[in-house]
Parts: sequence; structure tokens; C-alpha cells
Amino acid sequence: MITERIIGRGANSNPQNRFESRVLIQEPFDEIQADSGISLQTRFYADHSKSIVTRNTSPDVGFEAGINPYRGCEHGCSYCYARPTHEYLGFSSGVDFESRIMVKFDAAALLRAELSKPSWRPQVVNMSGVTDCYQPAERKFGITRACLEVFLEFMNPVAIVTKNALVTRDIDLLAQLAEQNAAAVFVSITSLDLGLNRAMEPRTSPPGQRLEAIRKLSNAGIPAGVMVAPVIPGLNEHEIARILEAAAEAGARYAGHIMLRLPHAVAPLFERWLEEHYPGRKKHVLDLVRSVRRGKMNDTQCGARMRGEGPFAEHIDRMFRVARAKAGISEGGPALSTAAFRWPGQDQMALF
Repeated sequence: MITERIIGRGANSNPQNRFESRVLIQEPFDEIQADSGISLQTRFYADHSKSIVTRNTSPDVGFEAGINPYRGCEHGCSYCYARPTHEYLGFSSGVDFESRIMVKFDAAALLRAELSKPSWRPQVVNMSGVTDCYQPAERKFGITRACLEVFLEFMNPVAIVTKNALVTRDIDLLAQLAEQNAAAVFVSITSLDLGLNRAMEPRTSPPGQRLEAIRKLSNAGIPAGVMVAPVIPGLNEHEIARILEAAAEAGARYAGHIMLRLPHAVAPLFERWLEEHYPGRKKHVLDLVRSVRRGKMNDTQCGARMRGEGPFAEHIDRMFRVARAKAGISEGGPALSTAAFRWPGQDQMALF
């Protein structure tokens, strides 16, 4: 069992997998002892998925087709709603989620095969619908860039959401897609407070780098937006106006926000994080979370799960709309086009 603070991780424990009736506690972890705590090493595993494009039917998610090059996320955001997905792999929602990463090495080949099918219907594909496609592992493996090369090959539109400034590495590809109205990038900014950022999202890019990423994307002609996500009642909702103002100054043209969601094991993990980092605010924050989630820590009701319900949720929504209008940013995102879609070699065949 881990009894010391874990350096650079959003979770500080491995809660029991909800699908497992027995628990195996392995000691020691892959760890490096430091004066300030334990530093866990990240392990990477090959993901042997036979398909890469997932389908979504929830009307409040905002996209139908998605790709996630990685399962698990080393960013380690303490509040991440995707943590419970790791339990389907036999891992824990806790430190396992951020230190045991599944890598889809065949992602680009699977994507090319999917787009090559006569049955493929050209459409916008979202990257990072579950885990961040520009998490630290991307610098090492380049799976996301390889997928972007395939999207460019077919001129199939792609939309990206990320908390990592690494996205600017691929401006060369994204700019070519954007010339055909086939690319957009939303940079997620939860807080401009560096201290809060480091504690809550330990391996993400700091706020200043994310704003600079918006600037570089915008200057390259790539439609850029900002996501204030998640809005955490009692912790960061007071920053909404400042985030939108800073993002607009950097060149963001679109904006959206999502209310905090705490499904399954994420709720106790986040409570423990509050106790460690903001004990004086813990009760206030959790009371407000319950106030926007019908007395619970999470609400799966479609239509309400992204925005919340009740007076405080309505207050946040009004505050966001006013701040967005004042910053001169549009709601939602650009309407990307499939008009330029092509099968490789199609242009050459037209000559014969």
C-alpha cells in the first residue's frame, strides 16, 4: 500500500476496481524514493485493438466518431472523468490510470484502413474524446501525429481537444487541413493559477504555454478555441472571465465549458485530493458539487451531465455567456467541411 505522497501524480492511491471481487496489492511499485515523497515510473503497454474509430450516440457529447490513441493518461488530472475506463482493462482508476498507459501502435494503420473502406462516410473525427491525444507519451511515440498524417492524406476533417502545448508540434499538418476547413483545435484551460494547475493537473502544460499554443495555432490559420473544463464550483468558477479574456487575446475564436463530473471512483479520489491540497475548501466545494448534481457527486442524466442543474449551475452558465460575449468569442466551434475528402490516388485517376 502507498503510504507516502506521490510526486507528480493527481491520485495518491489505487482504489479497488469496481469489477474485481479480489484485490492484489503489489509491493514495491516501480518507484524512486525522494525526500518529498515517492516518484512512480510510468509503464507503457501495447494495445492490440482491432479497430480505432469509436462511435458515440449521446447527443450532449458533440461528436459522433472519435479516436483515442492512448488508454490511460499521464497528465494525471485529479478530477478526470475518464479514470473509470481503466477498470475495464483490469487496472485501477487511481495511480494506475496515470502510470499504466496503453499505446495503440497500430492506430494510423487502422485509421487508414477505416477511411479506405467504400462504406466510410466522410465526417469530422474527434481526437481526445476520452484521454488526451497529446499527453506526454505522444512526445515519445508520435501516434497522434501519424494519425494526423492519415487525415491529411484523405483530407478528412479532425477536431482536437488538449491540455498540452505539444499540439503546436503538428501545426504543419493541421494548417494544411485548415486550408480546406478540415481542422480545429480546442485548448482546455482549467485555471490560470499556476499553483492550482500544478496540483490539480500535474503533467499538463502550464497555463501560459496553453495560451501561447492558442496564439501559435491561430497565427497559423488554424481555428482555435478554448474549453473551460471542468468548471469546479468553489474552486475555479471565479476565473471564467479571466480565462476567456486571456484566450481571446491569444486568438481563440470559440469557447465552451463543462461542469465537473465525478463518476465512480473519481469522487473519493477527488475528495482525497481536496483534503490534501485544499482542506479548508473541501466541504464548500463538495457541497456545491452536490448542489449542481441533484444532491449527488455525479449525474449521468443526458442533457444535464455537461452543464449541471440548479441555481448555481444556472449562475455559472449565465456568467460564462456574459464573459464570452464580452471577450468577443463565439459559442461552440467551427462547422468543419468534408468537401475536400478524397481517397488517395483519386486525383491522379481522374486524369485517365
